[in-house]
Amino acid sequence: MSITPINSILFVCLGNICRSPLAEGVFRAVWAERGWGRDIRLDSAATSGWEVGSPPDPRSIAVAMRHGIDISGQRARKITPQDFSRFDLVLGMDRSNVADLKALAPAAARDRVQLFLELAHGQARDVPDPYYDGPEAFAEVYRMIREASEALATRLAARASVPDSGQASSTI
Repeated sequence: MSITPINSILFVCLGNICRSPLAEGVFRAVWAERGWGRDIRLDSAATSGWEVGSPPDPRSIAVAMRHGIDISGQRARKITPQDFSRFDLVLGMDRSNVADLKALAPAAARDRVQLFLELAHGQARDVPDPYYDGPEAFAEVYRMIREASEALATRLAARASVPDSGQASSTI
């Protein structure tokens, strides 16, 4: 990852109704809570077109609301080729999403595609899809996303405050 500041992040899952809208909302809340005063563009998208135009899953909305985060206004959309140039980071929720995103991305933008938990925690772990499970799975996904969002926000803020030494870095 280059040393340039990260000004935009796209969170991506299969349908853009469970994990990625939750990640967008949670990261937005974490960033705002920290009051770092630097705007960051956030959005979410799907690798599939099945749910385009749909609101987030009611269980994702409910778990977010329990934590004071309103994601009910979001609508699912499919990733577009332009997203790979519009966003500094394109974060897949699982390895399958990342593989699909890298296949879609132009060669010059493939380094923008990362696995969310790996980038946040340094661990190549998936955020599991809770769609076929109950509310407890959504609560666990919320916890994973919250912890990863806090870790990623801390890394991005630290990275933005480091003066440019002129040397390249592969970490954020």
